[in-house]
Amino acid sequence: MEAYAVIETGGKQYRVEVGQTIEIERLAQEVGEDVELKTVLAVSDGNSLKVGTPYVENACVVLELNEHFRGAKVVNFKKKRRKGYHRKVGHRQEMTRALVKSIA
Repeated sequence: MEAYAVIETGGKQYRVEVGQTIEIERLAQEVGEDVELKTVLAVSDGNSLKVGTPYVENACVVLELNEHFRGAKVVNFKKKRRKGYHRKVGHRQEMTRALVKSIA
C-alpha cells in the first residue's frame, strides 16, 4: 500500500500521495515555489496510520505550485414562480494546481 496523507487547505480536505497533482483553492505564493503545509490530519506510511487531534505533530506535506488559474463557472439561479422574481449570480473560484513532492 502506498504512503498518503490527508491535508486541509482552503477549508477542504484532500487525500494526497507523492507525485499526485491536485487542484486547491488559490495560495498566496508564486508559481514555482515550494510550500510546506503543516495542516496534516492523517499520515500513513503504507503500514501504519497516524491520526491527529486535529493535526499530526511534526508532519508536513511539501507542494510545488505549478499554475494559478480560475475554476469553472458556478451559476446560482433563484426563482419564485408567478411573482416575477428571479436572480442569477455567477462565480469563478481562483485555484492553484500543485504537485505533491513529499510527505514527512
